Amino acid sequence: MFIIDWIGTGVSWILVQFHAVFTLIGLNPASGWTWAFSIVGLVIVIRILLIPLFVKQIKAQRNLQIIQPKIKEIQKKYAGDREKQSQEMMKIYRETGTNPLASCLPILLQAPIFFALFRVLQGIAMYNPDDPGYVAPGVFAWQQYAVLLPQAHEASIWDVPLYGYFMGANNENLIAGGFSPLHTQILTMVLIIFMTATTFLTQRQLIVKNSAPDNPMVRQQKILLYVFPVIFAVGGINFPMGVLIYWLTTNLWTMGQQFYVIRNNPQPGTPAYDAWEQRKAAKAARKGGPSPAPQVTAQEEAPAAPVRMQPKKVPRSKRGKGSSGGGAATKGSST
Repeated sequence: MFIIDWIGTGVSWILVQFHAVFTLIGLNPASGWTWAFSIVGLVIVIRILLIPLFVKQIKAQRNLQIIQPKIKEIQKKYAGDREKQSQEMMKIYRETGTNPLASCLPILLQAPIFFALFRVLQGIAMYNPDDPGYVAPGVFAWQQYAVLLPQAHEASIWDVPLYGYFMGANNENLIAGGFSPLHTQILTMVLIIFMTATTFLTQRQLIVKNSAPDNPMVRQQKILLYVFPVIFAVGGINFPMGVLIYWLTTNLWTMGQQFYVIRNNPQPGTPAYDAWEQRKAAKAARKGGPSPAPQVTAQEEAPAAPVRMQPKKVPRSKRGKGSSGGGAATKGSST
């Protein structure tokens, strides 16, 4: 837990800085909305830092799609030899500069942030007015920020604290703090529904618009399209409201980022790529220039091979006559 506490210290520091900014522009420092906007600010910072990895993720996904036929060929050729299959696949990865893990890096790196925020919200929930000197590890670790802990503990949105969650709505401490169990269940359920819906739409956007119809990975992606939202919906009832806000904001950022990439840099051979070519042609037509030439495949570019004419077989009877005639002519000329 030391690493999570260490990351939690950085997370709480970012939250406090955004809280100070929003307070400076006139928001109520004791309001739950101010802390909620601070969580949104945390998402923005994290996602901006992850943009270089997102670019690598796009390149890795493209390379994986390009080499997919070769991968299938290797799997078929060495179906009974796992070691040889693995060696050949690694060889292709090296030759094409493809890292199969690059597509997972943004998700993997966000996981510690997610758990650290979870830890910070737990620490805020653990604040006890009877023991104000106690501060949970990783939560407002600097002394000058520790004074904000009771404020964050009391902050709420519609009588729901940032650390309130659906299954813990009837917690005695929440009720004793004047928070509403009913409002907690309603608001967290609304956030869970939006979080689940945006997760589904984000995955669907990627599959429908930016995946080639013949891509063998599409079937797996379609299965996960329905599995992930169910997992998040079931797990979401145990997530604090602050974590749900973080996740929902992350999904919205991902949707916007994917929309931009799919629209301006789509995968070749996908519906998004066809739409992109149509937009380019329409733009060229409006400017009065020539329409861009459609993409031609290697098979279409290859020139047709010349047809070799096979010599016709001469019947034996004709060959005999020709030979005798030729012999007579030779004899006559010699005389």
